[in-house]
Amino acid sequence: MTKTLIFGGADGIGRAIADALFADGGQVHITSRSQDKIDASGLTGSVCDVLDEAQIQAAVVAAGEDLTGLVFAVGSIVLKPLKALKAQDFLTAFHLNTLAAAQAIQAAAPTLKTNSGAALLFSTVAVQSGFPNHAAISAAKGGVEGLTRALAAELAPQVRVNCLAPSLTDTDMAKSMTGNATMAAALAKLHPLGRLGTAHDFGKIGAWMVSPDSAWMTGQIIGLDGGRGALAGK
Repeated sequence: MTKTLIFGGADGIGRAIADALFADGGQVHITSRSQDKIDASGLTGSVCDVLDEAQIQAAVVAAGEDLTGLVFAVGSIVLKPLKALKAQDFLTAFHLNTLAAAQAIQAAAPTLKTNSGAALLFSTVAVQSGFPNHAAISAAKGGVEGLTRALAAELAPQVRVNCLAPSLTDTDMAKSMTGNATMAAALAKLHPLGRLGTAHDFGKIGAWMVSPDSAWMTGQIIGLDGGRGALAGK
């Protein structure tokens, strides 16, 4: 039986992956900054602010020695023009999206090696496509893509490391853009498939990427973006 630690697993994409893993007979241990969210989820979990390395390490310990997978589904959306960005914007985005992901895998690596496990990180379509006002988050997520490949090489063959690169997904994190129906409709039209992503779109593929079924895949950045990264919108 697989067991996966999902940072940010109480809601959004992380929760969709947790549900898919659970439905397939796996065990999950989630984290959230809110104990209330963990309690409401009905899942086993730990309170964890990923900006605190000690809390990351405690969550890994709480997940146990039978851990076979790690999903780092914590992130941010920082949209500002370059002229409005401060150094702290870049540093916070890097810490939350990149450094914390590295610290999570670093803490879990010994157990994942023992159990021939896998890790899944998250980037964004904006890294490869290049969008205005995305300098801080694209820099941080570009770091995630580099981290994915570097750790996949370093931790092979015992641990596999892969990454999903979404486009805009209708989750609480994106409410500043999707909360307005007119704006959401306009953004949906930028995608060849004509809609925004949903958390559900990531559940089964995320679960697959940390399962033994994907045992011959590592170091990959997979676009799950409604076609936006590879195709022109209509």
